[in-house]
Amino acid sequence: MNANTDVVIIGAGASGLMCAMEAGKRGRRVVVLDHSKTPGRKIMMSGGGRCNFTNRNIDPGCYLSHNPHFCKSALSRYTQWDFIELVDKHGIAYAERSHGQLFCTGSARQILDMLCSACVKTGVSFSLDIKIETIEGLSDHRFAIHTSRGEYACRSLVVATGGLSMPETGASPLGYEIARQFGIPVRPLRAGLVPFTLQPSDKKVLAGLSGISLDAAVSSRRRRFRENILFTHRGLSGPAILQLSSSWQPGEPITIDLLPDMDLVAVLKAQQERHPQRKAKTVLVTFLPKRLVAARLTPAVAEQPLQHLSHQQFREIAAQLQQWTLKPGGTEGYRTAEVTVGGVDCDAISSKTMQARQVPGLFFTGEVLDVTGCLGGYNLQWAWSSGWCAGQAV
Repeated sequence: MNANTDVVIIGAGASGLMCAMEAGKRGRRVVVLDHSKTPGRKIMMSGGGRCNFTNRNIDPGCYLSHNPHFCKSALSRYTQWDFIELVDKHGIAYAERSHGQLFCTGSARQILDMLCSACVKTGVSFSLDIKIETIEGLSDHRFAIHTSRGEYACRSLVVATGGLSMPETGASPLGYEIARQFGIPVRPLRAGLVPFTLQPSDKKVLAGLSGISLDAAVSSRRRRFRENILFTHRGLSGPAILQLSSSWQPGEPITIDLLPDMDLVAVLKAQQERHPQRKAKTVLVTFLPKRLVAARLTPAVAEQPLQHLSHQQFREIAAQLQQWTLKPGGTEGYRTAEVTVGGVDCDAISSKTMQARQVPGLFFTGEVLDVTGCLGGYNLQWAWSSGWCAGQAV
């Protein structure tokens, strides 16, 4: 048994590395355990390898949770500006993209190296390619972690195991199993920031649209997002769809506005006055791809000269394109999901320290918790913030 360890962190991802770095700065003896052979695999995949490490517009309203207030404390104690300052200090160049998203201009490896080198400088040790076998709560408020490489004992155990998304990175339900073992509830889990699949009838009609991408507004009963959508051979993707998927419930319809800035009825009326012989489709393909117009309008309408269409028919055309309602067949699941929605119930966790209220010394950070951010650096910022808070308390 390694009796000289103050803190054991399970998971060498974003929140685990941040926690280790901060705990090491405080002189804590820290060991990070991970089943992968290398740390930070999800960091390396973030932002297409450029690491979308945070967002300038971080706000608690951009996070989903059964307890919507839980994330406020951590996000205010360790902000996006704090992480940006850390990146600046290490001379890592970055660029801002749309909606405040910050990406490395080089590689995600720079962010990972920054965190790992800071851990090493503070004496943090790593045990990688290791399997957690059992965890035991000891009578003196310590924990025994039995692994494929022997046993570790600690007073503070941090569960930074992530969720079920991106299984190729080694995602597993271990964190949820640990929570349940110690009597901590886990909120229902589902894939988030994930493409939609289509019902067979819709897939047949829309199969020819694969590859089309355009700016649109998509909405459900709860949320509305305005960004690009992408038609794929399986269904619908693109930033707006991924955003909507996190709050979408199975069986729920979604509405798509393909021309969100336009009063299409007024445009058609104006064109009818100026160019009465022009066909409806001729007007519409100036705004939308031909294949999309053909998929949404019947030839009987699309081929008609504007002079033969009534204003009621204009309203019907507008509804087809701007109030398009369809019911997704489902999502592509954890295989392509960027995050897991749901997780360890935040009501059972201190929002200041990330410690379980009823289990002294047991901490949960990052994606394993029931906190899910929007697309665009929000989830990595949650990892940094929650990991930092735990690092001050372990």
